[in-house]
Amino acid sequence: MDDRMERFIEKAKELGSHEAKFIDPATVKTAPWVIMKCRYGCGRYNTRLCCPPHTPTYTETREIIDCYKTALLVHCKSWDIVTPIIAKLEKEIFLSGYYKVFGFGSGPCKSCRPCNMVKCIKPQEVRPAMEACGIDVYETVRANGFPIDVVKDFDCEQNCYGLLLID
Repeated sequence: MDDRMERFIEKAKELGSHEAKFIDPATVKTAPWVIMKCRYGCGRYNTRLCCPPHTPTYTETREIIDCYKTALLVHCKSWDIVTPIIAKLEKEIFLSGYYKVFGFGSGPCKSCRPCNMVKCIKPQEVRPAMEACGIDVYETVRANGFPIDVVKDFDCEQNCYGLLLID
C-alpha cells in the first residue's frame, strides 16, 4: 500500500464514517446466494439501476475485485450515509492519481424517486451496493475485524459498510 493513501482513512472519518481501514481485496467474499436475498427479500428489486438485475453478477464482481491490490473498508453507523461518503471518497482518491478506484455503497439508491430505469442522471452520486453486486458483506467485514449483526429494527445499533477498490 502506498503511504500517501493513509490520508483517505482520515477523510472517511471527516465525511462521517465511524472508522475505516485498508484491507486485502482477497478478503472480500462474493457468493451467488447474496443476490437472491435482493431478488426475494427486497421490495426494491429491479426498480433501480444500481440494484440487481442491473448490477454485475457475483462472478463479474469477483473478477473486478481481483484487478486490485488494495481496498478501503468504510464503517458507518447509518446505512443512508454510506453511499454518499463512498462517492465523495472515490472522487478524492481518483483526483489523487488512483485512476482505477471504484466504490460500492450500501442499500438501495435513493437519489431519484422513482429511478428512470434508462440512464442514471446522477452517476457522480450513485454507486451500487456491495450486496447488490454479490458481495457477502457479513463475511467480508467479520474477516476484517469489524462488527456486524442482524438487526431486528432501526432502533438497533447499525453497522453499515462501503468499499473502495484502489489501485
